[in-house]
Amino acid sequence: MNEVAGPAEGERRVPSSLVAPTHVGIIMDGNGRWANARKLPRTEGHKRGGVALMDTIAGALEAGVRYLSVYAFSTENWKRSPAEVRFLMGYSRDILRKRRDRLHEWGVRVRWAGRKPKLWKSVITELQAAEELTKNNTKMDLVMCLNYGGRAELADAMNKIASRVAQGKLKPGSISEATVGKNLYLPDVPDVDLLIRSGGERRLSNFLLWQCAYAELAFSPKPWPEFRREDLWDECLAFAGRERRFGGAVDRV
Repeated sequence: MNEVAGPAEGERRVPSSLVAPTHVGIIMDGNGRWANARKLPRTEGHKRGGVALMDTIAGALEAGVRYLSVYAFSTENWKRSPAEVRFLMGYSRDILRKRRDRLHEWGVRVRWAGRKPKLWKSVITELQAAEELTKNNTKMDLVMCLNYGGRAELADAMNKIASRVAQGKLKPGSISEATVGKNLYLPDVPDVDLLIRSGGERRLSNFLLWQCAYAELAFSPKPWPEFRREDLWDECLAFAGRERRFGGAVDRV
């Protein structure tokens, strides 16, 4: 994997007027289409996507993003060919193993959101090792969404709540939005402020459905292997110019 400049290491500088969102979510889409357009194996697109991820992480740190959630492998991705699934599992494992030390140097805390069943044990081992190594870092939380689905997360939360009700620890009438939020995979992580999807498609694809209730949505035409920190900064600048009312309104007449 090619090396990328760390935060403030290269010549590129974050715009001085940029005020970063607290939580940015990214759907890293377009790896396969990028590769197909160049008559390369889809796996080559995923490899190039790893470079884009590291550059974007560095850019998020420079911009002051506090939480960065990335859609690395969805619960629906198991439908892909066995060869591609094997590659993605192995590649995810290798990225975590090879990049955790650098992320640690950057002050990044690695966290995982997703389901254990079906996920390779070697991937879980690397995720846990990265979480343990970086657990005291405070510059930015990098949430790796692996074997993750928004509906699955909500179903798992409902199961936890139903179990507490069955045990007599929770009254059904007391269940609220806050109850659901406390039973998500990472309840301390705030809602998404800005959701970016690369690759030109315009849908959420089951990503952080609860957390994106009031997120601003940005769709980049660039496939993920071509996405760089400057693209993140551009979306953050556009985000700063939006008026977020959260259901409220002001009469300007």
